[in-house]
Amino acid sequence: MKIISYNVNGIRSALSKDLGSWISKESPDLICIQETKAQPEQIDNGLFNDLGYHFYAHSAQKKGYSGVALICRKEPDAVYYGMGDPIYDQEGRVIRADYGDISIVNVYFPSGTTGDTRQDFKMKFLFDFHNFLNKLRKERPKLVISGDFNICRLWIDIHNPKANLKTSGFLPEEREWFQHFIDDGYTDSFREFNYEPHHYSWWSFRANSRSQNKGWRIDYNIITDDIKGNLVDAGIMSEAVHSDHCPVWLELNL
Repeated sequence: MKIISYNVNGIRSALSKDLGSWISKESPDLICIQETKAQPEQIDNGLFNDLGYHFYAHSAQKKGYSGVALICRKEPDAVYYGMGDPIYDQEGRVIRADYGDISIVNVYFPSGTTGDTRQDFKMKFLFDFHNFLNKLRKERPKLVISGDFNICRLWIDIHNPKANLKTSGFLPEEREWFQHFIDDGYTDSFREFNYEPHHYSWWSFRANSRSQNKGWRIDYNIITDDIKGNLVDAGIMSEAVHSDHCPVWLELNL
């Protein structure tokens, strides 16, 4: 099972940049999309149907903001929308698909770059999302958590760590949360296969950051340790240019 996670920074914009042809070429089993920035009626499901996929979206109440979606080759056994908390669910941050005893949780973490209020909101989300997953694990212990975490986990996950120690996305308390999360029975799939620096999934549009590879690794496919033995490979598709992010992927032997 090949799963791709992709923050498209506006699904309509990405489709105008030939996202559909890219999906057809890559032919994954499931794509977790973040930041759709669209209401369901603004997305042409027919395009995905023509490619052989089912489409499910959980949009934010605010138009043009946030939103997550699933593009699935095989129809899931069940799809669940949100975390059961209206504070987060109104922002369209979580959608889940179940296949047999595996659950794929697609998540778009809040950003704290706009000020203290949103940074506080982000920190609360981190702990509430962790608790949400741990409750889910009691019934569904085999999880894939795919999405934009808006945090660089390690010093090698950001091009200039010392200069960003006080920047949201690389704050000590964010990285401390992330390590505690990993230590609670989760595996960063990419780092199981590659422990080299300079592998990023997001680049600022400013100052030719992408062409100079001055980026951040903030997009992840995290798995519970229960299925670590099923992990075949994982990687980053930095050549895809539909967004300021690029896709990250993993393959599981099921």
